[in-house]
Amino acid sequence: MIKITSGKFKNRSLETIDKFVRPTSSLKREAFFSILDSYVLKNSINLYKKKIFLDLFAGIGTMGLESISRGISKAIFYENNNDVIRILKKNCNKLCKDDQYSIIKEDIENSRINEDFKNISIIYMDPPYLKHDVNKILNILQNKITKNSIIGVETSINDDFKIPNKLMLINKKKYGKTKISFLVLS
Repeated sequence: MIKITSGKFKNRSLETIDKFVRPTSSLKREAFFSILDSYVLKNSINLYKKKIFLDLFAGIGTMGLESISRGISKAIFYENNNDVIRILKKNCNKLCKDDQYSIIKEDIENSRINEDFKNISIIYMDPPYLKHDVNKILNILQNKITKNSIIGVETSINDDFKIPNKLMLINKKKYGKTKISFLVLS
């Protein structure tokens, strides 16, 4: 069972679907948001108030819903599997108001990610390991994000994607067979 780990929805359960998704574990979620909070304090930036979380390869919405629980204003979920979207909608309706989320049914690897990035402060992408071109997606994002945005990329430790020219790595953590890389504009 997947539960929200912190914030106003702490310990609330999320529905899942084993066949198509690999939800981010509570350990990785706690670590991800802890690193974000530390970055916010060091750099005096706002990642939550009146800001948007962009959840690419959203699955059941674990990361975006965790961010709403922690105070972000809205999450935008990109997912392309109809069965997964059905569960994602249930989870969003269980925890959120209608204006706190939107679901975009789109294959993110073939998307231009046509969002207004002005208020998008956190982007999280967790593609199926070694099955998608992370570089292609990062090359699109580097030309859209603002200077105070952070991109979190969860990949296999064997995925050595290249960081595009306009981005820089500010932190990287390994958790077993996975790693999370934190990128900002350079």
